[in-house]
Amino acid sequence: MTQGGAARRTVLGAAVLAAGAGMAGVTAGSAQAAEPAEPSGSAEAAGAGQARHGSGYKDLPVPLVIGHRGASGYRPEHTLGSYALALDLGADVVEQDLVPTRDGHLVCRHENEIGGTTDVADHPEFASRRTTKTVDGVAVTGWFTEDFTLAELKTLRAKERIPALRQRNTPYDGRWDVPTFEEVLRWADREGRRRGKRVWLHVETKHPSYFRSLGLGLEEPLARLLHRYGRDGRNAPVFLQSFEPSSIQRLARLVAAPRVVLLGAAHTRPWDFEQAGDPRTVADLVKPEGLKWIAGFAQGIGPTLDLIVPRDASGRLGTPTTLVKDAHAQGLVLHPYTARNENNFLPAEYRKGTDPAAYGDAFGAFRKYFEQGIDGIFTDNPDTGLLAAEAFRPGRGR
Repeated sequence: MTQGGAARRTVLGAAVLAAGAGMAGVTAGSAQAAEPAEPSGSAEAAGAGQARHGSGYKDLPVPLVIGHRGASGYRPEHTLGSYALALDLGADVVEQDLVPTRDGHLVCRHENEIGGTTDVADHPEFASRRTTKTVDGVAVTGWFTEDFTLAELKTLRAKERIPALRQRNTPYDGRWDVPTFEEVLRWADREGRRRGKRVWLHVETKHPSYFRSLGLGLEEPLARLLHRYGRDGRNAPVFLQSFEPSSIQRLARLVAAPRVVLLGAAHTRPWDFEQAGDPRTVADLVKPEGLKWIAGFAQGIGPTLDLIVPRDASGRLGTPTTLVKDAHAQGLVLHPYTARNENNFLPAEYRKGTDPAAYGDAFGAFRKYFEQGIDGIFTDNPDTGLLAAEAFRPGRGR
């Protein structure tokens, strides 16, 4: 493990100052609706070459820090500003969630409903597009990416999703647009050249069965972009993730990049299982036989943290499960989600005071999860995650 250590902590100190000062120099990239069929310039070709070469995910730091939707604890999620700050704060990997536009472009949003993460409600020209849809069995009201062309979506600006908890993020509302995944790939190549190392991405297909039913399948256009930018190989600097195992199986037939099956609450069933009549729940998938099945087409799992250390009725952490040991026995890495600094999200014993937006003992919570032997963690606060993780990396004292 060559990354981490004193050099990164020195950079981190400056990055924390940048987090408070803003990122005025970060731009959203091209706002054009059309994406080129192939990278044409030498810089694009160099970026693709950079992505193709290098060591694989097993040579990343352990435990690694994944910037959840970027540095979403400090900037509106899934913006180039949030992604750049995640790198500045020490994230080893930066996450993107993908949904399609009406004309088939992949864009970065946590959900296809964008009323909470953009200023679409302030655009009278789109008022008539507010509607109610059933997505994975749940009725949702708002505006949806699949009802907008990319050109239309590019007229919107991103905003903070949970302003009541993260008022310090709201000054950055409107600074960035909604990036396409191709723009993120170009950004990652530029940042890799500037920083002198590959920028790793963690890319999720959102609601893949739902979108396939609309004729907007996610996996094929995603694979084409990964091929185009040299992130399709076994050692490519990208993880591909989904809550639907069939989406990961489909991707396994298209690219060789490492893949992760996301796992929600134990009593839930993946939506593709619901549609296929597969009776298994997440509780079945985290058993040894379920993990063995996952290991047949994926390299890791992304469980909710509660599957590793459950919470009791009072919100306090209980007895750890055997999931880490069982997954490692099948050769799977574990990237659980999501660690956050605010009391609202922390286990009860790590909260400080009664203000849900105030920070609690985040380091204590990180330490508890890292003690279980996880390989990485999704966090909205990469700086906190990095400082906590370094005590558990090989060669560091605890």
